[in-house]
Amino acid sequence: MTETTSLKCTCGQTCIDVIGSPIASVECCCTSCRVSGLKLQKLQAAPQVLTDYETTPFVMYRKDRVRFVSGVETLREIRMSPDAKTRRVVATCCNTPIFLEFLQGHWLSIYAGLWPDDARPPLDMRTMAGDLPDSVTLPDDVPNPKKHSLGFYAKLMGAWIAMGFRVPAVPETPPLD
Repeated sequence: MTETTSLKCTCGQTCIDVIGSPIASVECCCTSCRVSGLKLQKLQAAPQVLTDYETTPFVMYRKDRVRFVSGVETLREIRMSPDAKTRRVVATCCNTPIFLEFLQGHWLSIYAGLWPDDARPPLDMRTMAGDLPDSVTLPDDVPNPKKHSLGFYAKLMGAWIAMGFRVPAVPETPPLD
């Protein structure tokens, strides 16, 4: 039987289940994730999003392995621009970031802060380290490629093949005011 992990926002009103193992556990260093991370953690009572060295931790799951259990009505999206190909989705009940979606992508990048520290999947890699300011020094505990690596793309492609090249829909959300 495949393991299901239940994840909740800070106040517990919004809940998602993730099924099985993730595609990967990453910390994104790209400018978009860093800028939006700062914006998200400035929301009233929002949890910390960025690490001490300015990365955004995510656990990536196939869309067909994410279930929205409760609180869908609290979800609101933030886009960095009207034509952005990504949306970051927040549970407005307590301003907890829930996921990042690449539009037309087959996976969701779930904010790793939803897991208790002792249950979070171990970090596989960092991505887009070339976007970090020169003043930031990353730990050398996992690969820190300057751009997305071949291994990163291979994990995504393997998941998409396993899904039969489908792109399941996830709830649409209104913009955050």
